[in-house]
Amino acid sequence: MTACALTDSWTMTRRELARWARQPVTVVVNLVFPVMLLLMFGHLVGGGRGVSGDYVDYLVPGMLALTMAFGLEGTMIAVTRDLDKGVIDRFRSLPMADGAVLVGRSAADMLQSAAGLVVLTAVGYALGWRAHGGAGAFLGAMGLLLLLRFAMLWIGIFLALVAGKPELVQAVQILVWPVGFLSNAFAAPDSMPGWLGTAVEWNPMSQTATAVRDLFDGPGGEPGHLWAAVAWPLALLAVFFPLAVRGFARLSR
Repeated sequence: MTACALTDSWTMTRRELARWARQPVTVVVNLVFPVMLLLMFGHLVGGGRGVSGDYVDYLVPGMLALTMAFGLEGTMIAVTRDLDKGVIDRFRSLPMADGAVLVGRSAADMLQSAAGLVVLTAVGYALGWRAHGGAGAFLGAMGLLLLLRFAMLWIGIFLALVAGKPELVQAVQILVWPVGFLSNAFAAPDSMPGWLGTAVEWNPMSQTATAVRDLFDGPGGEPGHLWAAVAWPLALLAVFFPLAVRGFARLSR
């Protein structure tokens, strides 16, 4: 049964990857947008309130974490479009493992997210940023970032199933912006008003960004945040993964 589920999920993953070939502009935009934000905040807008040390060394890990929350609308629109056109109903009428469509969609998204991390890391190196923690710490940081993305992705899939229509995705997607910008991606929480700094510090994205900075041995990194950077995404997955699977299973045939 497990082998069949993996085969079905891989089939759905290849279906999503085939869309990349038909929509290369969308893929390029998703890869370039975080680079534009990095260049804008690093060289045009500036920032770094409360940051000690080189701002680019602080900013790049924050941007890597921020990127893991953005771009969910592509997955959400794909899910709602399949719902709206009855594609998922046709898939569910086939002898296919329950949830293979969602797993395939999430796997394709994770591949694109990994590619985005590679591109943004390369741009960071071009700007002078360096990871000083060693190869093991670097891979651990990438793992934390992808874990955050995986959790955010299943939140997006669940909300897409709730929305049901592509035109409603924008209204749901706007909820991502407060989570993204109410974080320590651009400035240290110590420089913010007390209540705001506290909210920023508790943001799951801030926890990941702080742990990643610590693994990179850069400014803004603090030991002891690794557990929170793991616990937050796992807690979100424990809630939204079963909700998404249950919501998919309840769709009318």
